[in-house]
Amino acid sequence: MSRILIIDDEQAIRSVLRRALERAGHEVSEADDGQAGLKQIAQSPFDLVVTDIVMPTMEGIEFILQLHREKPGLKVIAVSGGGRVAPKAYLDMARSAGATSVLAKPFAIDELLAAVDAALKG
Repeated sequence: MSRILIIDDEQAIRSVLRRALERAGHEVSEADDGQAGLKQIAQSPFDLVVTDIVMPTMEGIEFILQLHREKPGLKVIAVSGGGRVAPKAYLDMARSAGATSVLAKPFAIDELLAAVDAALKG
């Protein structure tokens, strides 16, 4: 069983992702922005982080950059539905910042589970 942290400012999205990942046998925690995510990571170990990009307080790109300074081996899946620019631009930035893989919202749960499996095995 892997420990996964979901970071997204939308509670409904966190809930859907949490249920899917728990059904797949993972232990899941949640945070509503990058700062809260970093606090949780400092307090307990995780195998993987699934983070949104566009969030208030600390958005995903800044989170990924800081995470890789503090925990360089921790894998990250970045997700985005876009914002002021198309999702692809945000996801390209996330990949450049160090995300293991990226998914454009909306995505199928099977896509997320495949990305999680690949990240945990790789």
